[in-house]
Amino acid sequence: MARSPASKGDRSRQAAREAVVKAGPIKAPSAPAAARGRGSDPFSGELRRREVLPLLVLHLIDQDPSYGNQLMERIAGMTEGVLSVNPNTMYPLLRRLEQDGLIEGQWEHPERRTRRFYSLTGEGRAEYSRLVEEVRPFLDSVARSIDEIVREVYG
Repeated sequence: MARSPASKGDRSRQAAREAVVKAGPIKAPSAPAAARGRGSDPFSGELRRREVLPLLVLHLIDQDPSYGNQLMERIAGMTEGVLSVNPNTMYPLLRRLEQDGLIEGQWEHPERRTRRFYSLTGEGRAEYSRLVEEVRPFLDSVARSIDEIVREVYG
């Protein structure tokens, strides 16, 4: 009985398997690069253009007034270090949100300027609601893409 020729997809998968076998095992790092303090800032690319970080910052501030370093720690903690925010991204964003009237900051100790706690304004709540609707389709597509990668790689 003659076998039908393998499809292009079957050949691609077979070639990938052979490349993996040839390359041999690789040692995975113990923690994501961001958790080890060497990661790049994921909020500098598509996530920034899609307003994901402002949405997340407004959400966290709405939950509990926070200061910049605390926000960075909360984001790293909630994503188990997969996403980290560089201070050079966070602090300009906080300044912009404050200048736009979406958040207001108060120094913990005004005479010493220690930590600046931010809270949402009425305009900030309206912008947060708008971003929730605007960003959701993008986040859904990211989640679907990651699910597809997991299915493809792990079956």
